[in-house]
Formats: sequence, C-alpha cells, structure tokens
Amino acid sequence: MNDTAKTGSQTSWLDQVKWNSEGLVPVITQDFQSRRVLTHAWLNREALALAVQEGRAIYWSRSRNKLWRKGEESGHIQKLHGVFLDCDGDTISYLVEQLGGIACHTGRESCFYRRLEDGNWQTVDPVLKDPTIIYAGGKATH
Repeated sequence: MNDTAKTGSQTSWLDQVKWNSEGLVPVITQDFQSRRVLTHAWLNREALALAVQEGRAIYWSRSRNKLWRKGEESGHIQKLHGVFLDCDGDTISYLVEQLGGIACHTGRESCFYRRLEDGNWQTVDPVLKDPTIIYAGGKATH
C-alpha cells in the first residue's frame, strides 16, 4: 500500500463505499501478479479501515461474527498491494501477495478450484497442503 492511501481522510474514502443494509460490502481478493481470483469474502467498515492501516487482508467473518485477519490460524497471510472500488461503489477488490501460496481453507491456491465442465463441477486445482495439518487437527473453516 502506498502512503497516500494510508494517510487519506479515513472518513471520506470509507463513506464513498455503498455498504449494504448489514453494513457489509463484498470483496474479491486477487493475486497481485497473476490477477487470479483467490477468494470472495465480506468487509465491514472496521475491517476495511484496518486492512489499509495494517497492510494485510482483513475481512468480516459472517459465520463467526467477528473480524478475520487472513492467516491468523493458518499462517497464510495476504499482504495487501492494492484496494480498488468498483464503478458502482458496492464491491471492493483486494490485490494481495498470498504468503505460503495457499488462500483456501481446503489447502488449495484459490477458493475457486472447481470448473464447470460438461454440466459437472470438476476439481481442477490440487490440494497443496492437507487442511488438518494447516489447522493443527482442528476443523478448517474460513
């Protein structure tokens, strides 16, 4: 993240985001070099502000109802390289460096590892690391 993004008026740029009725906005996370889509998640105002401040991907976990710093359990941190707002102001895109090369809780590079082929979802990406090892035997959730 550049210093301009970090030092800009926090209120003004956050106010330009069209938050939904629950105070959330979707975020698409992409690898900053390949532009491959790694994840889709949700942000609240605090998560977005902290992500910019800390220079790492931070999300709002709807299932856990709390902030989620990507990699806090797995060690697979996403270093923030850019934050983009779409033309409608209702979707964010993070460009990240995926440390460890694994973004998905299934142990794959991307959460988008199934491709529609001939009317069926086919797994097209390998598991790079067993999720039971990543999450020390606990239930792997994101």
